[in-house]
Amino acid sequence: MCPMTPKLCIAQDPEADALLDESPLALLIGMLLDQQIQMEIAFRGPYKLYTRLGNKLDVHEIADYETEAFVELAVTPPAIHRYGGSMGKRVQVLCQFIVEKYDGDTAAIWTRGGPGGAEVLKRLKELPGFGEQKAKIFLALLAKQRGVTPRGWREAAGDYGLKNSRRSVADVTSATSLGEVREFKKAAKLAAKGTA
Repeated sequence: MCPMTPKLCIAQDPEADALLDESPLALLIGMLLDQQIQMEIAFRGPYKLYTRLGNKLDVHEIADYETEAFVELAVTPPAIHRYGGSMGKRVQVLCQFIVEKYDGDTAAIWTRGGPGGAEVLKRLKELPGFGEQKAKIFLALLAKQRGVTPRGWREAAGDYGLKNSRRSVADVTSATSLGEVREFKKAAKLAAKGTA
């Protein structure tokens, strides 16, 4: 059970969750890593990078890092992901994009110009490594757990924006809700295969 602080309880680890809570970049990197591994492990990835980068997670530093050296940080045990090398490269490409398009201000993706939900979704989908589903989930995560509620965000997030749902990381607020989300995903996969 996560304590009252940090507010986020996705990584199921107090230090990793504290970083996710304070760093928009860490949260975005965690979302990028959230594929083909358990979500709590994905969201611990930013903290691993943070400690290996001298207890900082700076978008400019990552963007400018020598690629092979950064990949080495990503694959050092425990690796940031099952596919640490390729995901390390993706993290760097994401940071380069944020530097080029948003002057290194990660939160500008969802704050610059006071965008509505549809615009935030569009911006998220432009990010390297973010498709439609990942962008919708992250939009729902921003709204449900970070208080970022642009006009029309629920419609833009689709089913991930539903109240009291247990569909994605956007709904993980405790170890219990993590288990409920995992059960929902398992049932959804079975239904997709036609075996439910």
